[in-house]
Amino acid sequence: MQQADISKVRASVHQQCGSKVMIQLDRGRNKVDIQQGVIQHAYPSVFTILVNDERDDNQPQLLSFSYNDIITKDIRMKLC
Repeated sequence: MQQADISKVRASVHQQCGSKVMIQLDRGRNKVDIQQGVIQHAYPSVFTILVNDERDDNQPQLLSFSYNDIITKDIRMKLC
């Protein structure tokens, strides 16, 4: 993994702040969660996504991920 790859991912996520995204979380052992959220902030090491779970009456969750999670494909994101 090169620093240039992380810089590209960081720039891409920063550009999409405020955009609605569909995220696919790889939880291991063939467990996958798919959720929709909005990219809130992009920090130097991590970025945050506000996820609203419509299935339950839960409060919105703020999830944080590192840019390495995208490179290693622990999460996958698509714009909605």
